[in-house]
Amino acid sequence: MASEWLSELKAMVGQEYGRVYAWDKVNAPMVRQWCEVMGIDNPLYTDEEYAKKAEFDGLVAPPAMLQAWCLEGLHQNNYPPGSTNENPYGALKLIESKGYPAVVAVNSELSFDRYITMGEKLYYTTRLNEVGDEKTTALGTGFFVTLVMSFFSEKEAGDEKVGELLFRVFKFKPHQQPEKVEATTEVPIIKRPKPGISDDTRFFWDGCEAGELRIQHCPSCDQLQHPPAPVCIHCHALELDYKVATGAGELYSFVVMHYPEVPPFDYPNPIGLIQLDEGVRMPAGLVGVDNRDDLKIGQRVKVEFQTFDDELTLPMFRIVDSNATQGRE
Repeated sequence: MASEWLSELKAMVGQEYGRVYAWDKVNAPMVRQWCEVMGIDNPLYTDEEYAKKAEFDGLVAPPAMLQAWCLEGLHQNNYPPGSTNENPYGALKLIESKGYPAVVAVNSELSFDRYITMGEKLYYTTRLNEVGDEKTTALGTGFFVTLVMSFFSEKEAGDEKVGELLFRVFKFKPHQQPEKVEATTEVPIIKRPKPGISDDTRFFWDGCEAGELRIQHCPSCDQLQHPPAPVCIHCHALELDYKVATGAGELYSFVVMHYPEVPPFDYPNPIGLIQLDEGVRMPAGLVGVDNRDDLKIGQRVKVEFQTFDDELTLPMFRIVDSNATQGRE
């Protein structure tokens, strides 16, 4: 009966889940890298001499970086030793099992009690804070579920709370689509989105149609650049042409997309950042990857052109050497 599982669901509210530890203590190299990626130049985070003159007497970590310290890393559910094995998302699994398969993030609120200093060891605990009554929205009918992660710093005199993350999702069943009037109506085929093509990029896409990997070239300074631009990024010359690359290179970095699944792409969907032998980098899909563990930074790759929907030709890259030639953090 519905009332039974709803009672079970409501009983979960307030449940606390154990600690998830950070892999590393708060440290200056990770802060520096985070600031570089986010474009933050506050000297409190990276200039130790400046920070020593401030009220904190040393470097501090950006408050917005709080959640980053306790992330699992590249591999899913890869948490440090001592972390809990409890699943704080049991309520979502229960709701899903009762016919509410879809989920959408609603809002996330990160609050801070104080700055984090170098050398602190952090962890967080999770509380199922609230499960709302069943509601009907424009998306469908379901439940708003709120989780609260509390972050702490380990202290000999007693652990100290340093911040909190509130995360709310809507777990729902989508509205039923009206039945087709004609049973023979075909389901529309979802095609790959086409790139925006301009006068600056047309040479590249024409090259793909011709089976050539064309890289923009500046005759004035003899430099290559990608993606294409209206002017040379090196000398600002306006007269540009292209050179045909060999299509060989190495895997500089990669990501494997699992969710959300967007048609018509296949999942898991590996995407690489390719360092071409000519010196420029380009993002592209990876083909022939059966297992994420088969991918290694530094592997040799080779371009191959694939046509989708009989109208869009894209450069894809295939691993041609199973061993990494070099590594990067």
